[in-house]
Amino acid sequence: MTSSGTNTAGLMGSAAWELLLPAASAPTRARGRALQAALREAIRSGRLTPGTRLPSSRDLAADLGVSRGLVTEAYEQLTAEGYLRSGRGAGTWVGDAVRAARPGARDLAPRSPGTRADFVPGTPDLSLFPRAAWAAAQRAVLAELPHHDLGYPDPRGLPRLRTALAGLLARRRGVVADPERIVVVSGVAQASALVGSVLHARGMRSIGVEDPGSPQHDGLYAAAGLGAVPLPLDEDGLALGPLRASGVRAVVSTPAHQYPTGIAYSARRRAELLGWARSVDGLVLEDDYDGDFRYDRAPVGALQGLDPERVAYMGSVSKSLAPGLRLGWLLVPAALTEEIVERKRTMDLGHPSLDQALFAHFLERGDYDRQLRRCQRAYRERRDALVAALAEHFPGTRVSGIAAGLHAIAELPVRFGPQEDFLKRVADAGIAVRPLSACTHARAGDGGVRLVLGYAHLPPARIRAGVRLMAEALGG
Repeated sequence: MTSSGTNTAGLMGSAAWELLLPAASAPTRARGRALQAALREAIRSGRLTPGTRLPSSRDLAADLGVSRGLVTEAYEQLTAEGYLRSGRGAGTWVGDAVRAARPGARDLAPRSPGTRADFVPGTPDLSLFPRAAWAAAQRAVLAELPHHDLGYPDPRGLPRLRTALAGLLARRRGVVADPERIVVVSGVAQASALVGSVLHARGMRSIGVEDPGSPQHDGLYAAAGLGAVPLPLDEDGLALGPLRASGVRAVVSTPAHQYPTGIAYSARRRAELLGWARSVDGLVLEDDYDGDFRYDRAPVGALQGLDPERVAYMGSVSKSLAPGLRLGWLLVPAALTEEIVERKRTMDLGHPSLDQALFAHFLERGDYDRQLRRCQRAYRERRDALVAALAEHFPGTRVSGIAAGLHAIAELPVRFGPQEDFLKRVADAGIAVRPLSACTHARAGDGGVRLVLGYAHLPPARIRAGVRLMAEALGG
């Protein structure tokens, strides 16, 4: 091969130039596009670095066995795009504006690091996902779905799904469920963002949150322009005195099974909370994150059923099926419906139609009810296993909250503290736990060990083994 200026002979023998060889053997009509794509990839990957001089079009064409016009056209196209630069009589070079792409893709999914025992709450048992029933529903939906349903959907969701959801929520959660006021969303996070942005547009700048409460609420509502105001709880639910004194006109609440304390709001406190909302022309955002999972009695109905014009109701399949489905629902008061729907339209033009049709089919056939019963049996057994293991290895531990949900609060006797020392020792032993103090804005307190222990994702044998490992880490 001939060359001029730099040592292009050495470059032609490098791995960068080897990327171009398949382009030369591409079909004649596709050869030009293939050569351009191969050059782009060599530059993006960093194999051809900024400032590298390319062979002349004649030399490269000869080495690849293609026409010189093909190479000239490729050089001109990539010069126009900014990948290459050239000057009259000065040759062609890799442009300085190009930066090599970072190789590979990182996985930023929130997962616990490798541990011997993981009691971090918030995750269901993903092995319970009904793969066979879901696959059957998918095949059926793909066969029957009208072509027009693959277009842009109603931003509220497919009418078929909203109708099925209205029936489910009215039957299982006592919700006043008008399909016209149901919005299908990507989980409670998007529901919160939609309501938060509408409240901000109406002039609100703060929202009350339970304290202790979900650690995610601060960030979710801050993104919508609302400052989170922590509000304390008492044995009945949100304490009314601090709520009234706070000046907020909207509050986020988990009345069926408060996260993380596990209490259910009393009937008196539910009525008082709605009375407060009416008195300030306010709104309660009800996060019914695990309302279907009550083990000692029928679950308490949703707060929304008492006053659908003062409560925005949010739920999802994250605990019953899988959080990765990103599928949930939002029921909004009539006064907010139009604004919420318009926000949903501008945010993403609606939830994916195929996913909606699939879930509607799943609901209509009773598959979702069967899944809820299956999960309820499994999670009840696991809660019982956790309580028994704590009683065996940490005698005197008080497990508080109603028998429900996917987590429990465990208050260990003083002899196992102080909490800071306890957390360090179990972490050193490869055991992941979350202290109650991680869920509150208040001070940690007297140093006692209070843990929020997730159990739903662990089989009973692993729960028992994990609690035993925890005791061994403390020298028990």
